[in-house]
Amino acid sequence: MHIHQNTVDPPPANGYNTGSSRKRTAFATLLCVPDMHPFLNVAVKAARRAGQIINRAALDIEKLQVARKGQSDYVTQVDRAAEDAIKEILLEAYPSHGILAEESGATAPEAEFQWIIDPLDGTTNFIHGFPQYAISIALTQNGQLAHGVVYDPMRNEIFTASKGSGAFLNDRRIRVSRCDRLGDALIGTGFPYRVFDRVDNYMGAFKELTGKTAGMRRPGAASLDLAYVAAGRLDGFWEFGLAPWDMAAGTLMILEAGGFVTDTNGDSDFLKTGDVVAGNPKVHTPLLQIVQKHLKAPAA
Repeated sequence: MHIHQNTVDPPPANGYNTGSSRKRTAFATLLCVPDMHPFLNVAVKAARRAGQIINRAALDIEKLQVARKGQSDYVTQVDRAAEDAIKEILLEAYPSHGILAEESGATAPEAEFQWIIDPLDGTTNFIHGFPQYAISIALTQNGQLAHGVVYDPMRNEIFTASKGSGAFLNDRRIRVSRCDRLGDALIGTGFPYRVFDRVDNYMGAFKELTGKTAGMRRPGAASLDLAYVAAGRLDGFWEFGLAPWDMAAGTLMILEAGGFVTDTNGDSDFLKTGDVVAGNPKVHTPLLQIVQKHLKAPAA
C-alpha cells in the first residue's frame, strides 16, 4: 500500500548542525532554491497582489456582484479587479508582452512572450465561501511553457516553476508522488460544467476509476489540482474541456516535478485541445488508458 510521503526535499544529511526547525527550513531553502528568473519574480508579485484583492473580498462575500457567463460559470467584480491588477504589474514590467486572460481576452497574440492568466480559478467555490480557489499565471515563449505560478491566497501557498529549473512550493522543491499502482492512487478530476457533449464518456471513466483507485477528488479549481499533482498530494488528474488559463501554469509544474502530462490522445497538445491527463510516471499510463477507453465508447 502506498502512503503519501512529504514530497518536499529535506535538508541533506551532510553532518551540519542546522539547529532549530526554523533554521533547518532556512538551510534547506538556501540549498535547493535556484535564483528566481525575473519573469517568474514579477509573476509572483502579480499573483500576491491579486491574492490581497481576493482575500479582502472573501471577508464579505455577501456583497459580491455575481454575473453568470454560462451554466455553472460565474464572474464577479473580484475576478475583474484581480485580473486588472495582474495585468498592470506584468505590462508595467514587460509592455511588449502579449496577454491571454480569462476575463479580458487576448492582446498582442503574435508576441514572442504571452502571459496566460486566470485571476480567480474556482469562482464558483469562492462565491459560496468554499476555500478552494487560486490565481494562475503562466508565461509562454514562442508557444512553449516557460514559467508558471499558482497561488492559493487562503493558505498562502505559492507554487512556482520555470522550465528546466524544477518546481517549488513556497521556495522548497517539490516532486510528484512515488505511488506505483493505480489502485493506491488518489486521483483528481473536474466534472464538465460548460460543455456536456461528452458527459456520458466522462461518467463512464469516473465510474471505472472510482472502483480502481484509492479515491477520486473534485475540489473545483483545476490549476490548484494540477499543482497538487506536482506536490504529490494527488497522484494524477484528468479533465475535459479546460481553457489554457486553467492549466498552463499547473501542467508546467507537473513536468518540472517529474510527472507526465498529455492530452487524451497521449500527445502534448493539451493547451490546444483542452483535455488533460496528468500524473506521476507510474500512474499516468493506466489513467490515460482508462480515459481513452471511455472516450471511444459510444454515447448512451
